[in-house]
Amino acid sequence: MKILAWNVNGIRSAINKGLLELVNSKEYDVIMLQEVKTDTLPLGFDETYKAYLNASKRKGYSGTLTLTKIRPLSVSYGIGESAFDAEGRVIVTEFEEFFVINAYFPNAQHGLTRLDYKLEFNAKFEDFVQKLRSKKPVVIGGDFNVAHEEIDIARPKDNVNNAGFTEQERKWMTHFLSLGYVDTFRMFVKEGGHYSWWSYRFNAREKNIGWRIDYIIVSDELKNRVKEAGILKDVKGSDHAPVYAMIL
Repeated sequence: MKILAWNVNGIRSAINKGLLELVNSKEYDVIMLQEVKTDTLPLGFDETYKAYLNASKRKGYSGTLTLTKIRPLSVSYGIGESAFDAEGRVIVTEFEEFFVINAYFPNAQHGLTRLDYKLEFNAKFEDFVQKLRSKKPVVIGGDFNVAHEEIDIARPKDNVNNAGFTEQERKWMTHFLSLGYVDTFRMFVKEGGHYSWWSYRFNAREKNIGWRIDYIIVSDELKNRVKEAGILKDVKGSDHAPVYAMIL
């Protein structure tokens, strides 16, 4: 199964910038989109895919969309916590051999005004995923809104205690992976300089001054089945690049 995750920062904007070409290439079995910012599915998606939308109750904000060629055994929305589910951050599609979780983690925001909210989401999400994993393995794809290690950010010293690079957020990511989850990109690429998000300011993308905050994570049970993972850094359409993994 070839899986792609992409924070499109507004699905209509991304469609205008080429999203449909990526979808309609039919290269990916499951496509997970974050920050779609819509409560209605735009037209134009290839009918090969079934679409599952989890919209935020706040109009034009957050939201996730999963497109899948393979009909899931079940689909569920949210993590069972109303404070977070109102923002449309999680979709779970269940397949025969594993769950695929589309996740859009909260941003701690400038001044860390939502750091506590994010850390609570992290804890509740962890509990939710662990319960799913007790049934079958899991794949998690999406925008985690954290650069885990110094090699995951172009300017670590300049961003200490900034949203997405606080000690608390990074510590949780380390903890979560220690429970038996694998960052698929790091299975294949060990060095820094590879990012999935760049500010629109100061030509950051052209200068590759970025952050790696988008991930496809698998539970250990699937580790040996991951044959490829990467970042499609040349795919434009958002301030994020898509990330992908091939799981046999």
